[in-house]
Amino acid sequence: MHEMAIAQGILDIALAAAAENDAATVARIKLQVGEMTEVEPEALTFCFAALAAGTAAAAAELEVEVLPLVGRCRDCGREFRVERFRFLCPGCGSAGVEIVSGRELRVEHLEVE
Repeated sequence: MHEMAIAQGILDIALAAAAENDAATVARIKLQVGEMTEVEPEALTFCFAALAAGTAAAAAELEVEVLPLVGRCRDCGREFRVERFRFLCPGCGSAGVEIVSGRELRVEHLEVE
């Protein structure tokens, strides 16, 4: 379950931000998680809540935005949603596809009080 390690990293970031801003609590954390990371939002939320108990982030609202896996064909330039990790352009059939989005794993926004 890699969600536990990710949740620990998020908690570390949130608590550091609270300390840097002399805040007593972390109110809200917005994450962007790419589809290719295969992070399960429910498992991540559960792990974060377990780790945050008893900390300044115990009551934090964790919002997870899942970003789709999108590719761009290097041959024809078409952008498309990659389904089932099938990296073939639906327009020209080329396998020369670069990832445009879907690998993200970042804290997009933090609110502290």
